[in-house]
Amino acid sequence: MRRDIVVYPDPRLAVTCRPITDFGPDLKALADDLYETIKAAPGVGITAAHVGVDLRLVVLDLPQLGGRRDFANPEILSASAHTMEHGEGSVSMPGAIETLERPAAIRLRYADLSGASHEIDMEGFPAICMQHEIDQLDGIFWLQRLSRLKRDRLVRKWEKSRPGRKA
Repeated sequence: MRRDIVVYPDPRLAVTCRPITDFGPDLKALADDLYETIKAAPGVGITAAHVGVDLRLVVLDLPQLGGRRDFANPEILSASAHTMEHGEGSVSMPGAIETLERPAAIRLRYADLSGASHEIDMEGFPAICMQHEIDQLDGIFWLQRLSRLKRDRLVRKWEKSRPGRKA
């Protein structure tokens, strides 16, 4: 079921999400909902926080990962010193994009939807996406990674372009 996406500056986007402890059918249903939501958005990554649920769940849909991948309780174990720049945005702030610099590769620990633990190396765009989504799980909206000048300019531009905005 497609869910409504929380829109910036909703305070739920600043909440640190709780670790997942119940790996039952409700978690699988939430992951399926997130996948349907991101496909409709459209986008390539989403967290439970984006739909107002404060659980540490990420769904990515990237060809580099073989399509849909679900990550419960993702944790970055290490990050490369080498960085890369990439345009980032959020389903919670559609149309707003700005370039950020992040480590180009990470080592990630996560659980699958059954609770089994895994480790994976990610590089390039998938690594950037995962770092972005983990920030969201930690209550760090991507705008906080921008300089104040870039952030203020982007927010003003985005607010002017929002459908249904107050004049």
